[in-house]
Amino acid sequence: MAALIPALSSCVARMTSGERRLAERLQQKLDEDYLLWFDVPIRPKQCHPDFVVLHPRRGLLILETKDWRLETIQKASRGDWLNAPDGVPKSVPNPIEQARHQSLQVVDALKRDAQLIQHEGKWQGMLTFPWSYSVVFTRITRKQFDAAGLGSAIEPNRVVCSDEMLEDAEPEAFQSRLWDMFPQLMRGALSLPQIDRVRWNLFPEVRVPEQGALFDDADDKATIPDFLRVMDLQQEQLARSLGDGHRVIHGVAGSGKTTILGYRAEYLAKASTDLHKPVLVLCYNEPLAVELHATMQAKALADRVHVRHFHKWCRDQLVAFGQPLPPNGLAVGAKMDGGFHPSRGSFLGVRCTGNSNRECGLFGAPPKGVK
Repeated sequence: MAALIPALSSCVARMTSGERRLAERLQQKLDEDYLLWFDVPIRPKQCHPDFVVLHPRRGLLILETKDWRLETIQKASRGDWLNAPDGVPKSVPNPIEQARHQSLQVVDALKRDAQLIQHEGKWQGMLTFPWSYSVVFTRITRKQFDAAGLGSAIEPNRVVCSDEMLEDAEPEAFQSRLWDMFPQLMRGALSLPQIDRVRWNLFPEVRVPEQGALFDDADDKATIPDFLRVMDLQQEQLARSLGDGHRVIHGVAGSGKTTILGYRAEYLAKASTDLHKPVLVLCYNEPLAVELHATMQAKALADRVHVRHFHKWCRDQLVAFGQPLPPNGLAVGAKMDGGFHPSRGSFLGVRCTGNSNRECGLFGAPPKGVK
């Protein structure tokens, strides 16, 4: 089974019925060495292909999905189409041109990497692996496509029709339909390091924090580093699949929890429309707080993501609301247990439920007028 990023369960709510069905078929019919991304923005132009399919030997494929019905298509040409899904005719771009435009943006982003292009021979300056694009009509059969003459507007080999992506379709036939879309002369293969370079170039958010400021995507002349570090695929899928609400991430030391935390903070900051409510990240480890703060500064997000050492943040709250600080000589255990006399007016304390500082909560009543 192919790996879909984000996980299907986390993105199904924002999919159309056709996109959901295609995602299920891609996962079921493609082998485990295929990688799939759904609606993930691609730098530097922030284009949003419906699906990006990547395979080490097959190459890169962009899929544009349309849930159009044949009866709503009033005109189809090499240029614009006239579609009326709600009974009101509307001029829309030829879907194959949409897919082509997005694929060219992807290819241009990858061509900036010297390790992903040919340096000599007939294909000098081209990518070292094949690429192509296609349209998936999730509600139009191949018979309808041919009978309506849509082949005069889109090359038939660049189309997947609804009856070619049924649940009982043979995996070999389904895969063959996809790869018939590639020009026959395009050959090449991707090594595992090159696949990581593809991800590094297309998805800057998967770069490890240490490399976040090494390359300016807006600078066409910037040199891409020779050695790149990115999240592994499991980390990327987890990070992109977190969704909304509270999440608890478990993992051994060095498993990438901090990297996922940084991605989550960046995601929430960019998703929020309220500029006056920044994201707050609290760390018990002071060096970690410093590191994460530097990462957010490098991403120009320091005003949207505030990273603080937990105990310093607690002290700042007491100072901000004019509450007494615990005596300097008070034992750490007493401080952590709220032993600095909240009866004197302190509204914030810390109560630990275990032997470490990992399970803590706020207690006490806020000052009058403070909610």
